[in-house]
Amino acid sequence: MFPILLALVLIFCSQIEAQLQVNFYRNTCPNAELIIRQEVQRSYFRDRVAPGLIRMHFHDCFVRGCDGSVLIKSTPRNSAEEDGPSNAGSLRGFEAIESAKARLEQECRGVVSCADILAYAARDSIVVSGGLGWDVPAGRRDGRISLAAETIDIPAPFNNLDQNLRAFAKKDLSSDNMVALLGAHTIGCSHCTQFSNRLYNFSPANGQDPTLDPLYAMQLKQQCPRGPNGNVDPNAVVFMNFSPTICEKSYYVNVLRNRGLFTSDQTLTTSPEALSEVKDYARNNTQWQTDFADAMIKMSQVEVLTGIAGEIRLNCRAIKP
Repeated sequence: MFPILLALVLIFCSQIEAQLQVNFYRNTCPNAELIIRQEVQRSYFRDRVAPGLIRMHFHDCFVRGCDGSVLIKSTPRNSAEEDGPSNAGSLRGFEAIESAKARLEQECRGVVSCADILAYAARDSIVVSGGLGWDVPAGRRDGRISLAAETIDIPAPFNNLDQNLRAFAKKDLSSDNMVALLGAHTIGCSHCTQFSNRLYNFSPANGQDPTLDPLYAMQLKQQCPRGPNGNVDPNAVVFMNFSPTICEKSYYVNVLRNRGLFTSDQTLTTSPEALSEVKDYARNNTQWQTDFADAMIKMSQVEVLTGIAGEIRLNCRAIKP
């Protein structure tokens, strides 16, 4: 019975993947990828938005799959994903997506989905940051539901390893995929509130996380001081690492030095298997770049809408009436 069930699962997965195709818009909107790439590059050189677009794609795929639902704006009647606990006040890159969408609607109205724009933009953000590109399978349709409450599925920065493994497994992503994808933290910034628990009142026995390098902790406390009320400024941000604009393996080097910014980063050292991969990536940038690209392709196909499901939004920030 088990071999039969496994075969059915593999057939089902193959059918889902077959519905997404590389060069999906070659006939219906030949300049689609070029237009998106140009807008990502323009946004990158204006305000270094690349990390925000990668994060937004990740957060989109972990809620209802890669359907562009993270882009939908909240209304008086609905609190959307952008205002969920994992996203509120921290999502960046909407302007790049909207600019690309506006140009695409002039070029080929009603053809390119917002979900696909986001998937292409994430790839282009890696490339413009010095990373390895990949062919993006496309053909996603846009979802019509976006609920703040459902962002609970997004792995949190304070997760331990087991919690992260469960969150990734829920989306059919392996532990190997997880270790590779977390390398995206090599670029960008973080709000201090995402990790300040590691600096102050970590536990009854420790004021700060004992797994955090003391010198690094001191530096972070200078950048994220507590105010008179004992709280950290919610608007204060720090770089993820010492090369926050370059997509390379330094994230893994930092983790080995107990300089992973988030709890979810540092807990990679608590598993022999994950630690082995961290060491491999810290030594071999090409291996990480290749595995990261493969993991991004796999993640971008999580629970996609295709065919006649969903819609093709004309405005990425709002569903059709």
